[in-house]
Amino acid sequence: MYFVDTIDVPGLGNRGYLAGGAHSAAVVDPPRDIDRVIEAAARRGVRITHVVETHVHNDYVTGGLELARITGAAYLVPAAARVGYERVPVADGDRTEIDEGLVLRALATPGHTPHHTSYVLEEIQEQSRKDLGEEVGEEVPQETARSVAVFTGGSLLIGTVGRPDLVEPGLTGRVARAQYDSAHRLAAELPDETAVLPTHGFGSFCSATRAAGGTATTIGRERAVNEALVKDVDAFVADLLAGLDDIPAYYAHMGPANAQGPAPVDLTPPRPADAEEIAARLAAGEWVVDLRNRVAFAEGHVAGSLNFEAEGQLATYLAWLLPWGKPVTLLADTPAQLAHAQRELVRVGIDRPAAGATGSPTDWIPQDERSRSFPRGTFAELAAARPTAAQPAPREGVVILDVRRDSERDADWIRGSVHIPLHHLRERLPEIPDGTVWVHCAGGMRAAIAASLLDAAGREVVAVDDGFAAARDAGLPMARVTAAEAEERTGSDAVLLDVREPDEWATGHAPGAVLAPLSALTAGEPLPQAARGRPIVAICRSGKRSREAAALLTARGGTDVVDVVGGMRAWVEAGLPVVAEPGAGTPGHPR
Repeated sequence: MYFVDTIDVPGLGNRGYLAGGAHSAAVVDPPRDIDRVIEAAARRGVRITHVVETHVHNDYVTGGLELARITGAAYLVPAAARVGYERVPVADGDRTEIDEGLVLRALATPGHTPHHTSYVLEEIQEQSRKDLGEEVGEEVPQETARSVAVFTGGSLLIGTVGRPDLVEPGLTGRVARAQYDSAHRLAAELPDETAVLPTHGFGSFCSATRAAGGTATTIGRERAVNEALVKDVDAFVADLLAGLDDIPAYYAHMGPANAQGPAPVDLTPPRPADAEEIAARLAAGEWVVDLRNRVAFAEGHVAGSLNFEAEGQLATYLAWLLPWGKPVTLLADTPAQLAHAQRELVRVGIDRPAAGATGSPTDWIPQDERSRSFPRGTFAELAAARPTAAQPAPREGVVILDVRRDSERDADWIRGSVHIPLHHLRERLPEIPDGTVWVHCAGGMRAAIAASLLDAAGREVVAVDDGFAAARDAGLPMARVTAAEAEERTGSDAVLLDVREPDEWATGHAPGAVLAPLSALTAGEPLPQAARGRPIVAICRSGKRSREAAALLTARGGTDVVDVVGGMRAWVEAGLPVVAEPGAGTPGHPR
């Protein structure tokens, strides 16, 4: 019998694994806080004999080297990985026994990194058969290996794969194709029932695209749904590269730390700081981070402190925004919250806080100073702060700041809003217009971080603590509309501007639409006469070119330009009318 226990690291969206049998076990891709792993092995009553890395990680600091040192386990690292410490080099096809009847078999799966290796967990079963060549059958023992699970690291994830652009930009296209080949190798060599156990893909930025829902999968399921297994290689690579999200800045420090060999972890409490020391550290330009929830922070906090909630994606966003190596002091409700934050931060290389304090703002502020606060709001309250919900430009004195990533904003945004992704906000604060800043993200957490940065910079701010879907419900003017909304708008004074090419237009377009190919607009050609001076609803085949056209026309001075989510595909799916030029194609199936 075998077992596989999951070591969850939800703050980073990763997992490690403890896999073994009755007496011993291996640990795959352990987090840096290895006490959790040792405790998991103790609960199982097994000895850790092997520590295994699928690759040199670029998103977190590994605990593998220290875990191997403490337990005396063999440290298995891909042979092609360049590291500065002793390890057991692993090559394709290598087999390692981790317990009686339990083997790890290495499979080279380059793509996430050039040296990436997956490990197949095989259960060895001894069977017997009749030797049919003998007149009297003789029992002959025979071993068979059953693949029960595969630890795929950053190769095959749930519905997607690991991103290929973290090692060397010049290699991205090549390793993206290698990622495709590796996924197909796994699917070809392993049975459908084999459990797929990735390290990334549970919220990690190491996923090439947002991973599919669910926390468990098999080779058979992935063969049916994984983008690497249902597309041809050219379409897969093109879509993969087009969908890559921003890379957190701290990733640049993770690979070198893991290749060199991380230092042991120190999770003892930081040196306590009083109000005077906190003030002195702020005056010296150091970061003071308040770990309390965003509601408590907004109600009262130390002037100049920044709010990164301990219970959110603390490690990801603090490491992303903090100038690398800058001292940081942590303020927490309780010692337990402070300890939790320390554990999160060592996973991304923020090893020791300069100082720490627990309690409340009254404990952290000198007696002759006052706490600061700022209001929180909803999208409905933001809509009420504007003169009318239909007007695209904010009221004088109201600035709407969107701190979501580019990929999120592409889906939809509030017209007239300023867009600065959170990870660029600190250096781009001077770009924000004068006025009260209503800052929003997708759900409220990043807006709270941004609000604290703005507050520390002396700006008047309202943190929108609301889900972005509520913006449309509140009547705020959105940059993108549904097909049904587009038909309604173009039935009045707006013009439906079709930005596809003429051959696409001919196969089917909406009645009354005006053709203005994006290629012509980008070449500087003016709008057709019928579209000048009117509100514009841009449409294309799928929504990508119309988004570009809307941005282009807005940059040219357009004040009422939106585009259709899903393009003509969505128009047809909604059952809206389509006309085609004679002989150009089948009406209702535009391309």
